[in-house]
Amino acid sequence: MSALILIVEDEPQLAEVLEAYARQEGYRTERAGDGVAALSAYRAASPDLILLDIMLPGKSGLDVLKTVRADGGTPVILVTARAEETDQIVGLELGADDYVVKPFRPREVMARVKAVLRRASASLEDLEKPLRVGPLEIDPRAVLARVNGQALTLTPAEFRLLSHLAESPGRAFSREELLMAALPDSEALERVVDAHLAGVRRKLDSAGAPGMLRTVRGVGYRLEAAG
Repeated sequence: MSALILIVEDEPQLAEVLEAYARQEGYRTERAGDGVAALSAYRAASPDLILLDIMLPGKSGLDVLKTVRADGGTPVILVTARAEETDQIVGLELGADDYVVKPFRPREVMARVKAVLRRASASLEDLEKPLRVGPLEIDPRAVLARVNGQALTLTPAEFRLLSHLAESPGRAFSREELLMAALPDSEALERVVDAHLAGVRRKLDSAGAPGMLRTVRGVGYRLEAAG
């Protein structure tokens, strides 16, 4: 069955255009015009990906994103009229997988949809067995990470970044290396890596593995077996 895309957009004409392009690409679609309706549709339909406008009536897109991330790792692409980098980083820190800025070409949005779905479903082919780094265990086949047996709720981008770091514990990776490994089809800036890994660090710390993810000044990041 084709992937189900939830389009959350309060401009009906734009929503119709996105829906038409999505269906032309073979996707199934659901639509919502505000934040409350978006959460209702998300819970009822369990979409494979959400195209989420930030500026929504009632409940904002960022509020919707917070709720979706609290539930799990459904891929989310933010659609925003705000071109400021800080707004994009805020959305990524909350767990968005990518973003597009209005005005955009619908075909560009569909290309991002394909890329994010591909990253979310792609297996890490070079990893046949679970990885273990200290209290952290990563199972690439199940797309699951645990700390001392406790599952981490990671977004697809967070999982790919953590998995890449775990392949070579103790090695310092540059932001460019991590961006190419985890988000190769994205046009996002290297600072996006900082936003995603801030989420990974919070989740590792909360699960009882503080200090595992280290920032290497002037380089990037490394993962250590012990904090």
